[in-house]
Amino acid sequence: MKEYFLNKTSCMLRYNDFPGDEMPIIFIHGLGCAGSFDYPQVAAQEALRKHRCILIDLLGAGYSDKPDNFGYTVKEHAEYLVEFIDSLKIDSFILFGHSLGGAVALSLADMCKGKISKIILSESNLDKSVEGSTSKYISYFDLQDFISSGFNKLIQDSKASGNEMWAASLSLWSPKAAYLISKSAAIGEEPSWREILYSLQCPKTFIFGESSLPDPDMQVLSEHGIKIEIVEKAGHSMAWENPKGLAEAIMNSE
Repeated sequence: MKEYFLNKTSCMLRYNDFPGDEMPIIFIHGLGCAGSFDYPQVAAQEALRKHRCILIDLLGAGYSDKPDNFGYTVKEHAEYLVEFIDSLKIDSFILFGHSLGGAVALSLADMCKGKISKIILSESNLDKSVEGSTSKYISYFDLQDFISSGFNKLIQDSKASGNEMWAASLSLWSPKAAYLISKSAAIGEEPSWREILYSLQCPKTFIFGESSLPDPDMQVLSEHGIKIEIVEKAGHSMAWENPKGLAEAIMNSE
């Protein structure tokens, strides 16, 4: 694992950097996840072995620092990632974002359009959080109530429902970070992440897990010129459920 000191936030961002000669792919994980937890098996697949794969742990998650004085909005995550990407000195890259990390990826793409060769999203947030989503559920809490009890309850409920992988990854998060990015997701941004996606001039792919279908966005996105890929034998957590299939879907977007 590598680390980069963020001048903007005065803390360490940690990431994995898998070598490869072809176009770098930067992976941004979703709520309760981490690049170091989700994507090593994806990056190691034959389909992606020639690509340089950069797996980020966002601030507040995984092995990155968890500053208490940071805002943790979607936009603020994107802002420090601009600094990090500049430090890599890469002229062009593929940007991948999953779930709420897709919103971060879209906000980031809007800030550095000239460097984005392609954007690939897997079941990304495109609009503000809807009822039934985890981020919407978290947003209903009072901050202190979530930190004192709601966070641990979410972990225990996830374990009880059989979602132990997500519970394990979530347990490494700062409760405040999980709360504030969820609040940000519930409020949304202007322009919306969907509007940003439609406006981008680079090639665009949206990946669904087979178990998540049907989804009305499959047709809507296709009508907006966005390529659709489906990962078989997987749902929303496709990086864990079928890493080979996800890697192939990423490759097929090229």
